[in-house]
Amino acid sequence: MKTLQRLFDVPYYQMEHFPQEVMFSTKINGKWESVSTEDFLKKANLVSRGLLALGIKPGDKVGLVSSNRVEWNIMDIGIQQIGAIGVPIYPNISTKDYKYIFGDASIKLCVTGDEELYNKINSIKSDLPTLEKLYSFDEVQGAPNWTEIIQSADKIDQSEVEKLKEPIKNEDLATMIYTSGTTGNPKGVMLSHNNILSNVLACEPRIPADSHSSSLSFLPVCHVYERMIHYLYMKVGCSIHFAESMDTIGDNIREVQPEIFTAVPRLIEKVYEKIMAKGDDLSGIKKSLFFWAVKIGNQYELEGKSGWYKFKLKIARKLIFSKWQEALGGNVKAIASGAAALQPRLARIFMAAEIPILEGYGLTETSPVISVNCLKNGVKFGSVGTTIEGVEVKIAEDGEILVKGPNVMIGYYNQPEKTKEVLDDDGWFHTGDIGEIVDNKFLKITDRKKEIFKTSGGKYIIPQVMENKFKESRFIEQIMVIGEGEKHPAALIVPSYDYMREWAKRKNVSLKDETNKTLIENEAIISRVQKELDQYNNLFGNYEQLKKFELLPEEMSVEGGELTPTLKLKRKVIMEIHADRVKKIYGEG
Repeated sequence: MKTLQRLFDVPYYQMEHFPQEVMFSTKINGKWESVSTEDFLKKANLVSRGLLALGIKPGDKVGLVSSNRVEWNIMDIGIQQIGAIGVPIYPNISTKDYKYIFGDASIKLCVTGDEELYNKINSIKSDLPTLEKLYSFDEVQGAPNWTEIIQSADKIDQSEVEKLKEPIKNEDLATMIYTSGTTGNPKGVMLSHNNILSNVLACEPRIPADSHSSSLSFLPVCHVYERMIHYLYMKVGCSIHFAESMDTIGDNIREVQPEIFTAVPRLIEKVYEKIMAKGDDLSGIKKSLFFWAVKIGNQYELEGKSGWYKFKLKIARKLIFSKWQEALGGNVKAIASGAAALQPRLARIFMAAEIPILEGYGLTETSPVISVNCLKNGVKFGSVGTTIEGVEVKIAEDGEILVKGPNVMIGYYNQPEKTKEVLDDDGWFHTGDIGEIVDNKFLKITDRKKEIFKTSGGKYIIPQVMENKFKESRFIEQIMVIGEGEKHPAALIVPSYDYMREWAKRKNVSLKDETNKTLIENEAIISRVQKELDQYNNLFGNYEQLKKFELLPEEMSVEGGELTPTLKLKRKVIMEIHADRVKKIYGEG
């Protein structure tokens, strides 16, 4: 076939070069059920014909509101082939955001994942004037099922699909992805076939996967990061297995034994916490060996260590780290981490355990990857790697990272002024992130430009750097550094409650019950957290040190409105939700 020009060419490329019996696999009633490349393409073409029969034309917007499932990917290719525009939408956003996105994009047809999502969209259908048809992937009583789209295919000949596919160009709009946004209304990022496909081709040499590999998918495919990775898996012929849920990821990893999967730092932190908790449960020589290995891992460097250190590392890998590998299926060659900053010590210790976590960087507006650490091109802990082929990066005078390349978006839908704010006439995209180039090739992110703040004394505080350091404490689950316009920085902290309870038992701390509220009001617990802060404060200048803190009774979450779907802190929202605690910190001046 011709060179890859459009995203929908990718599954055909797989069919021509390495057709898979297991292109996608889903666990249904306890058994993994697969879809082959051939079946996938047949269904995608039926979707294309069905959409045409239902009146969808090139340029029309089709919404997809669902968690990860093969039907999503089938719809995605089916939509693209007729020149319609797929609009993936997070399943866990607010009704207000649904109304805004459906209205802004003029979505004409939408497919939802399950009964809850169908009912949620159906309940506001009267407020969505452009929405003509609504379907569900799951069987939902009273709801049209997505198979009705496929059943409509008989009315249209495949030649009609081929006629529409032919003129679609590499630079044409392929999808609109609405940013989750930490403030204001979401923005519709317009991405062309070339934007995402250039990213797929540039990232291909950096992932250790091929047509014999398996992957596990659990990050939301409506996010451009996981979506691009899916196209990349298709391009190299890597089988994609869908995790059943976030709660079953551990079990699914052991079943699938993937060579590669993507993750966000929050998930990696939780994996590490579980491993450490198992170490705490050991006793005697086994416990001593476990924490000896952890200490060795924390000292790991990519090069330059003595022969004596290498010998100790070899022992640690054989006795302890091999069990970490088994817990992740035993075959992992790389975990691709993105969406937020990864603690460097986690990259270090997992690399010591021969489980490489390759941190990358990008935005929805850059389709998404700008740079990524790579075993072939070099890894540097604390950096987001080297830029991918075809992408240029420069650092502006104020430290902002600017990007130019084929991956940079067309612009924001219906918002030319917002587009002009971030996209120069000469093609440089302003990321809003602050960074630097290390060793003449590695990009390092220091903070979000909008998140850096000044204290009343005029000192700049970079919260993300501080938060990542304080999160190294086993007592701290989540933390947000605050203090804009105040005399000093402070923090809102979610303790690691399971570890707190275990610590309280060990230290014979008297508790009337084990509720979160009781824990955060206990003086011994508060003192112990203060001790942790004192330790980490020593790593920062006096003006940066956290002078006060408040403990939060519940973990910050997407459902609670405090995190974006990619688990970034919604700082403004968190400040509003916990205004009483902020006032308690600063109220007395």
